[in-house]
Amino acid sequence: MINGLDHIVILAPDIEAGTAVYAALLGRAPDWRAVSDAGVATALFQLGNTALELVAPSGCGASAEHLRARITQEGPGLKSLAFRSTDLGGDHRVLTRLALSPEEIQDGMSEDMAREARRTWRSFRVPPEHTAGIRWFFVAPEEGALEPAEVALGHVHALDHLVINTPNPDRAMALYGAKLGLRLALDRSAPEWGLRLIFFRTGGLTVEIAHRSGQGEEASGPDNFWGLTWRVGDIEAAHGRLATKGFNVSEVRTGRRAGTRVFTVRDGTMGVPTLFISGGVD
Repeated sequence: MINGLDHIVILAPDIEAGTAVYAALLGRAPDWRAVSDAGVATALFQLGNTALELVAPSGCGASAEHLRARITQEGPGLKSLAFRSTDLGGDHRVLTRLALSPEEIQDGMSEDMAREARRTWRSFRVPPEHTAGIRWFFVAPEEGALEPAEVALGHVHALDHLVINTPNPDRAMALYGAKLGLRLALDRSAPEWGLRLIFFRTGGLTVEIAHRSGQGEEASGPDNFWGLTWRVGDIEAAHGRLATKGFNVSEVRTGRRAGTRVFTVRDGTMGVPTLFISGGVD
């Protein structure tokens, strides 16, 4: 059973540069730093309802070269969703019956670079050709699960929502609702914005599916990630903090959702369109 989004993955060309960007953006230090023997460097930011994992090549191993090839081909940015499972074996069997062809369950382990600490988990991957191009992982944390640190009101404490663009909203409804089992919270056509918006809720955040007018309803092309909206307690404090750090931010404005205020981070986020939000329902 899926009970939330364990983490999202952003692929970065360089782990030090990527960590510096997101530590400044989120207003918090990474909670975990590691480098694997296969040449994969990671930095994990544990938030209240999910985690952000930065992944970058390190050294000359096969995995490092694979990541460099992906960056050359695709560019950096948001690449994967890792759903948290309370019954990994059961979810694997269900997805197999639903013809999503999940790969074998594997054991995972990471050791922090700066302290004697270890995390373990079990996980499996679903090939993107069965998920309309979005990479899905399913994770069951075991030893050493992280807890979020408290942060000031102008710093990020949670992910409000992520956005996936789709040319085929009915396919997305079937994938995220009928097959994955996320709770459908909203299905709304908004002609004033030229959009159909489908909201799925899981673990205190929203997976937003956006379909743009003019694409048709039966398109067969892949879905793709659009962007992230980070939640803060004080939007003015967050705006001032990022402006001081040199981020190119828009003015603070009223959000589309009742009771919210938002601003956009226009660039400097490694290709991930980024919004900050406060107010409304957390």
